[in-house]
Amino acid sequence: MSSQLQKLNDLIHAILPANRFYAEKLGTPGIFTSLSDFTTRVPFTTKDELAADRETHPPYGTTHTFPLSNYHRFHQTSGTRSKPLIWIDDLDNWTWILDNWEWVWRGAGVKAGDIAFFPFSFGPFLGFWAGFEAATRMGVRAVPGGGLSSEDRLHLLVQSQSTILCCTPTYALRLAEVGEKIKLPVSSLGITKIIVCGEPGGSILETRQRIETAWQARVYDHHGMTEIGPVSVSSESDPNLLLLRHESYFCEVIDTTTGSPTPLGKTGELVLTTLGRYGSPLLRYRTGDLVMPVAHEDHFALRGGVLSRTDDMVVIRGINIHPSSIDAIVRSFPDIAEYQVEIDHRPALAEINLRVEATEETAAALARKLRSLFTLRIPVTAAAPGTLPTFEVKAKRWNILR
Repeated sequence: MSSQLQKLNDLIHAILPANRFYAEKLGTPGIFTSLSDFTTRVPFTTKDELAADRETHPPYGTTHTFPLSNYHRFHQTSGTRSKPLIWIDDLDNWTWILDNWEWVWRGAGVKAGDIAFFPFSFGPFLGFWAGFEAATRMGVRAVPGGGLSSEDRLHLLVQSQSTILCCTPTYALRLAEVGEKIKLPVSSLGITKIIVCGEPGGSILETRQRIETAWQARVYDHHGMTEIGPVSVSSESDPNLLLLRHESYFCEVIDTTTGSPTPLGKTGELVLTTLGRYGSPLLRYRTGDLVMPVAHEDHFALRGGVLSRTDDMVVIRGINIHPSSIDAIVRSFPDIAEYQVEIDHRPALAEINLRVEATEETAAALARKLRSLFTLRIPVTAAAPGTLPTFEVKAKRWNILR
């Protein structure tokens, strides 16, 4: 029996019948004889199901396997696209999550004795808490940078002699911009590695190159979800390849319409089963992340990282437009600082326009490039420096009008 199949059977044995959510979904499935047997008999889990479960059984739902008194970690999803979900973890869950984050750190070449800087305030979502605690557990000096201005964070980064930076791609660029303004170029600060997460920018060539040029440091991408845990890290040898933690997750890629497996080299939706998070498990969870699986020595990896979200794509005059495509084009213009996208669904035909912190000449050049690549006229308006919103964590650049 394969290692993953054994772990799937161990998971089912550990959570049923105590886990009410999955007991009602699965009944008593018995032993799975193959991975295809598992995928045939176990239905997908969706975020809508989890939301409905928490509406009916507030605030924690019924996805917990053990008595609530066992759970000591409280987290909440970011709520970027829907109502936030509360997620709780017991001690064994949390240890498993930290083990996965340590795998991320090691994948980025981080080791005991390094100094990592975390330039953000800690909210209720899981990612940064887990990354920070896993770093300290493996002997990395973790420097918290919450509650400070960007200028003060840069000064603390210098004082702490940090060599590792962990933040969103957006904020790495923001810090570089602030450093330029205060005559403290980030390329001089001694950062050698930047682990980015929360957005797909780390696997977008133009965004990654812009960060690496500004900081003179290697960028490693990472992604995960509060309800899932830490999932991936960039390949050391190929920065365009995102490696998955197959030891901890049963990973599938499916056709978004039919639910059938997607062949290697074709884009589909990433589906994950948490093999070690017994206290609050997810089985065949449809993440909404669009990815392209490619052959790799460890099952499969993702070419280009997380390409987009199933609910992110917009259709303008028959043209499919993904946020990652817009970001790649905008980031190819070094003098554009921040930008905003507005999608207006109120007219009979939806409209899209951009505002960018740049000169009129740059805005016009961007509009020409967008038209050339999308065969679509996309108006671009120049905005004065510092007038558009900036972000520490997940950027919210797309404004949808209905």
